[in-house]
Amino acid sequence: MSLKLSPTQVAFNARGDGKFNKPFPEQVDFLQQKLNLPTERYDDILKEAHDRAFVVAGAMKADLLNDLRGAVDAAIADGKSIQWFRKGFAGIVQKHGWQGWTGSDTKDGRDWRTRVIYRNNISASYAAGRWAQLNDPDLLKSRPYWKYVHNDTVRHPRPLHESWNGTVLRYDDPFWQTHFPPNGWGCRCRITAVRASEYKGHPAPDDGTYLYNGETLPKGVDYGWNYAPGASLSQTLKPFIENKAAALPKPLADAFKVDIEHKLSASAAPVSAALSVPNRGVAKTAAKTGLAVIDALHSADLPKIPLKNSSSMRFQGQYRHYNRGAAIDIAVSTSSVNPELTLAHEIGHFIDHQGFGFAGVYSSVDDALLAKWRDAIDASRATAALLDVKANHTDRWHRKRAVYYLERWEQWARSYAQWVAVRGNNAVMLDQVTKITAKIGSPAYAASQWDDADFAPIAEAIDEIFQNLGWLK
Repeated sequence: MSLKLSPTQVAFNARGDGKFNKPFPEQVDFLQQKLNLPTERYDDILKEAHDRAFVVAGAMKADLLNDLRGAVDAAIADGKSIQWFRKGFAGIVQKHGWQGWTGSDTKDGRDWRTRVIYRNNISASYAAGRWAQLNDPDLLKSRPYWKYVHNDTVRHPRPLHESWNGTVLRYDDPFWQTHFPPNGWGCRCRITAVRASEYKGHPAPDDGTYLYNGETLPKGVDYGWNYAPGASLSQTLKPFIENKAAALPKPLADAFKVDIEHKLSASAAPVSAALSVPNRGVAKTAAKTGLAVIDALHSADLPKIPLKNSSSMRFQGQYRHYNRGAAIDIAVSTSSVNPELTLAHEIGHFIDHQGFGFAGVYSSVDDALLAKWRDAIDASRATAALLDVKANHTDRWHRKRAVYYLERWEQWARSYAQWVAVRGNNAVMLDQVTKITAKIGSPAYAASQWDDADFAPIAEAIDEIFQNLGWLK
């Protein structure tokens, strides 16, 4: 579904009445990647499963769920009021003859049910979008701590939520995995990024636990809400699909699989479709070989950007994006000695930044989707060589190059380019990799790529990433 964002609305209406105002791209991304899942009860799926599935408890028919999904998406993307949503909801219910749903018998019940659907989808998508923004590597460098902020507009505040107000902890503290708001029905708390100077050394709150439906939960967090919305998006779809389909009755499982197949096929486009290639120059030459090899290996879900020629001597290739995350372009310079490998390298950056997880965040840094790849990279001899150059080389320039090559997004781009060369068995690109590893006089540069044996586990990890996404051919 195409979602239109209004530039005239600003901020987030935490009360959930009237317009909630302008959504941000990460919030809409969270909505767009969800799969429709028919369910009988609200707790048929819980916690991280809501990152992947759009549900309305009791909505069992695929066409009914699809129309409800459209109304929710439109309400959030266009900043529509709850009154607008209620009118649309009533029309959908009447159209499909949906009866007997919880709250359908009275006006108060209908108002309550529509408010729950409206508010929960707004707050969860907002929180998931904020999770993506707060985990942006550039933001984490300057503001690596998060602060819990209680919303004082609620009529009946939860005492524990009030007590957490002002709590400051590092972004990777385990507390956030279970206490990242919303922490229950109607919770309107939020998280903001702060500088390290705001952390006063206080430990995470420990308010004890309680038992519900056989699960131990932290006090102050409702059943099914002890997770961080959006945090699981980087994980592969495969286990989610298999687990949910296996747990559903056959008619529901079949409907779920149909939606998945449609979703995955819609997002699987050739990488070349995302690049507007120039009519001449080094970029066109590199694209003729590089894009053909890449398209034969995998597809991807990417925005469209221009591929440009450059005469810059400062770089061989470059992927650019705005500070807020949107991609700008890819350039290949005439100074590149490896134009085909350079193009694949920059496309690797592009996929890392726009294709995996949330658009606008380098997933290579810490997304679970790439965990096996990071392990393989860290275990490689090339990485060990770079660490040695960084720690022990007498020449400062070589040490700085090693630091640069050890950046996660750089390691991903270089390993992706080599994976394209190896899996595509392209002689030109393989020769370019060999020439880099043979640069003994430049130890950091030589270790920026891998020999065949060293690269094998890394290549397998990359295979698995694209296979799990449904992009591998």
